[in-house]
Amino acid sequence: MVKPVGGESMTSTAPAAPEPPPSPGPDLDKAKAAIRGGTLAYFVDQFDIYLPIVVLAPAMAYFEPTTTSASTAALISSLVFVSTLLARPLGAVIFGHFADTVGRKRTTLVAVAGFGATTLLTACLPGHETIGGWSVGLLIALRFVDGIFLGGEYTTAVPLAMEWSPKEKRGLYASIITSTSPGAYVAIAALTLLLLQVIPSHGPHSAYQQWGWRIPFVIGALLAAGLYLYYRKQVHEPPATGASAPTGSKAPFLQLLLRHPKALVQVFVLMTGAWLATNMEAAATPAQLASHVHLDSTQVTLTMLVVNATAAVSYPFYGVLSQRIGRRPFYIGYGIAVAVGGGGAYTLMTASEHSFGPVLGYGVALGLFTIGAYGPIAAYLTERFPSEIRSTGYGVGYSLALIAPAFYVFYQRQLAHVVPAHLSPAVLLVIAGALITLGGALGPETKDVDMGADRAAAHG
Repeated sequence: MVKPVGGESMTSTAPAAPEPPPSPGPDLDKAKAAIRGGTLAYFVDQFDIYLPIVVLAPAMAYFEPTTTSASTAALISSLVFVSTLLARPLGAVIFGHFADTVGRKRTTLVAVAGFGATTLLTACLPGHETIGGWSVGLLIALRFVDGIFLGGEYTTAVPLAMEWSPKEKRGLYASIITSTSPGAYVAIAALTLLLLQVIPSHGPHSAYQQWGWRIPFVIGALLAAGLYLYYRKQVHEPPATGASAPTGSKAPFLQLLLRHPKALVQVFVLMTGAWLATNMEAAATPAQLASHVHLDSTQVTLTMLVVNATAAVSYPFYGVLSQRIGRRPFYIGYGIAVAVGGGGAYTLMTASEHSFGPVLGYGVALGLFTIGAYGPIAAYLTERFPSEIRSTGYGVGYSLALIAPAFYVFYQRQLAHVVPAHLSPAVLLVIAGALITLGGALGPETKDVDMGADRAAAHG
């Protein structure tokens, strides 16, 4: 024992108390709930998106005058689909702002409630015989409003799920989430096929055209209600934000434009290719199978079911592949696969007139080599933008690129002056593949981005 100056005694230093163990990672149950929520949200979103393509195709005469020509009917059908797509970038900007400034969960709840109510209203629409041209006008208007809420829903729910995902499994979890897109198409196609068998569509006064088409829309509204309840009770804000804490700046959209323009342009190029390939697979293919290959409505529905089931099964493989080799090499390579494999499969499919077996075989290849870019896309886009603008960057990058591909019908008409009309989608698939490859090459590697560190830095 030593007596220091001043007479105060000093004993030997006691052993330091052991440091507390490192804090555990994100709560596992909360992470699982967020990932399940993102998966369910994406399925419900895509179920709603595909409703007019599949469900209304046999029932559009209900909304149109009996004198409508085939070309006008095709234009109206495309406008119903395009109106939803054009509204989604607007929804991404609006809801992305609140997701980045108020919170992901609360913004998701508002978006889900909005598109659920809009889908239910669509199921209640009267036909042309009742209110005339207002019928199709209201249908297009409701689908536009629906698109705003849908654009908001995936802008909030998907980044939330990715922020809860461990870095080494983001590719897998992203692919599971996005695989619900072709899965939703399969579900709608199977439901529509069943309804057409039970209540056939033969003319504007048939049971399907009068009320049968409403059933899938009511189901879509019920799915939205279930999704709302799940998010309200089970899903939490991502770590380091808290339920009520703002997650970023007061103007995330301006930050995106001013501070991250290169990232936005790069994502725009890649997603333009991805959406163009999607429209060729989901929207252009059924029309060509009916008009050029001469399949009946049942065969067309079955073919599209096979195409999208193949895509759904392939997504997890693509997600894991991107996790192993990197997102950048994956997109460079997959763009080439779209141009060569997708364009080739489409060409061979349209050459198989009256041959249902070969069409199904080429349909498998079409499913593998057209829309697989979406496998790891949820991970890639959320990795490309920092926490304070992540929802805005993801939503705008994902949906702004919808606009140009949405006018695919006009591109097909112009290409019909150069190549046979039935081959114009194959040409557009080659262009889509080139854009995906270019977009991948322009971007950095992102699979090792640490979103946890990013969030911690953003919240100081």
